[in-house]
Amino acid sequence: MPQNKTLFALFICFIFFWGYLAHASQNRYGGSLVLAVSSDPKTFNDIVSTDAYSGAITAMLFEGLTTADPFTLKVIPNLAKSWDVSPDGLQWTFHLRQDVQWFDGIPFTADDVVFTFNDLIYNPDIPSPSKDVLTIDGKPLKVEKIDPYTVRFILPVKFAPFLRSMAQTILPKHCLWQVVKQKKFSFTWGIDTLPAQIIGTGPFMLSEYHPGERLVFKRNPHYWKKSSQGEDLPYLDKVIFLIIPDAQAQLLKFIDGELDTTSVSGSDYPLLKPMEEQKNFRIYEAGANYDSNFVTLNQNSGINPNTHQHFIDPVKLSWFTNLEFRRSLAHAIDKKKIIEILNNGFGLPQNGPMSPSSGFFYNPDVTVYDYNLDKARGILKKAGFKYRGQALEDPQGHPVEFNLYTADVGTTGRVQMAAIIRSDLEKLGMKVNLVPVEFNTLVNKLMSSFDWDMVMIGLTGGVEPHFGQNVWYSSGGLHLWNPHQATPATTWEKRMDEIYDQGAQELDENKRKVLYDEFQRIVSDELPVIYTVLNMDMYAVRNKFGNLKPTVNGGAFHNIEEIYITRHHDD
Repeated sequence: MPQNKTLFALFICFIFFWGYLAHASQNRYGGSLVLAVSSDPKTFNDIVSTDAYSGAITAMLFEGLTTADPFTLKVIPNLAKSWDVSPDGLQWTFHLRQDVQWFDGIPFTADDVVFTFNDLIYNPDIPSPSKDVLTIDGKPLKVEKIDPYTVRFILPVKFAPFLRSMAQTILPKHCLWQVVKQKKFSFTWGIDTLPAQIIGTGPFMLSEYHPGERLVFKRNPHYWKKSSQGEDLPYLDKVIFLIIPDAQAQLLKFIDGELDTTSVSGSDYPLLKPMEEQKNFRIYEAGANYDSNFVTLNQNSGINPNTHQHFIDPVKLSWFTNLEFRRSLAHAIDKKKIIEILNNGFGLPQNGPMSPSSGFFYNPDVTVYDYNLDKARGILKKAGFKYRGQALEDPQGHPVEFNLYTADVGTTGRVQMAAIIRSDLEKLGMKVNLVPVEFNTLVNKLMSSFDWDMVMIGLTGGVEPHFGQNVWYSSGGLHLWNPHQATPATTWEKRMDEIYDQGAQELDENKRKVLYDEFQRIVSDELPVIYTVLNMDMYAVRNKFGNLKPTVNGGAFHNIEEIYITRHHDD
């Protein structure tokens, strides 16, 4: 009898415990998350999208076959549950999840994958930026349906970043096939589209869009992901993006309680940190971000076909192509001062093309140029430059004067950074004219007219070195200092081409690392760009969210489907 009482008591405890868990689980559902975005999206069509603001919105709606673990950076399954690869590395077979539905309830199948690649990305009538990344050795991938939930990709050559590139978002064939046949796809799902017509598989569905004001997303009732306890996701009912172009306005709205989170710059930190307890939020310091800030010099020796003049003054070209001249600039830039003045001490000096947050492929063993004006002057004198009073002249007696362009974008701080660099270079006797211009004007100079001397700009980095090929390959359009080369202009650029060709086809990760370590050393030795500092990713978030796990790789809400509002904050 006592044994029965004990079993009965355990049974009652068990029932109570599971009842408690069920109640707690139910309390996770509901509520809203309010974020800010700096601009309206340009489109909801992720295949033709090229801007970051549209990408931030479409990331809520669409998914790929794979994704990256935000902590380990490893490729993990997403819409594909698994995959196999042939021994030669040329055939990849993906086994799709069979529990995924589009927003309208139609099942996701292999037809959607084949359609996305063959009829959208590789369609010559559709301007998709993914086409370049997914064209290997000048050839497209062959994509074929094996059965309703199996897809095979056949590669023309081995392609090491292939799995990571399969994060490419998939779009629904049943919604878009007709507009592709009518050759109207490029104009489909523009910002004037009714929200209900935009169909994806993501955790949230667009329900409202008020241009210049806000975007509202509602919970996808068909979402396929489950919590570790088997609960339906997402937990939140709504996600709201307020469109607030000005960074300071975003900060004030967060302080006033209108936003649940905001990015925190180093300059904002002293203002926000003392408010944490009173305003009930926390600042998360995620780590150094991927976004580089650098100066580069125009080394384009070409002739403008319209004016028949050199793109750049041959006198300046002789300076800019001189490695010793570039080395002197690298020693003259005071990175610590930039971090202290602009970022209140938050940031890291950047010495190579990848961030420490990139993980495996990051090479810390690159050439470092310490701030040393005496060393910089000595390098210049050894290269034949001389001083007339305080002014620097080249070996032929030309005064060293050039323009430094940067984009006048208030949220980046690049004008302030460029001003510090100008001051640093003027200490070497150079006359540097700082010229802030609109971003589109700067892009035109870099990509079209090639009419510039020095530019201060940045590029978004990441985990996979190959995805920077357009920057580092000699014929690349973003090979800023001398783009679209028919043949490599220098021996080191020829070697970079070889590294990128070999790295793309080397499936052994350790052998790839050897190649990409060399690439990073070459950049630091040859200085086609001169890096400055990496900013730190910091986020201020209200103390009302459960399952919050900020990372530098995914941001504060990378696991947005798992985020919930804690019970004592439930609204």
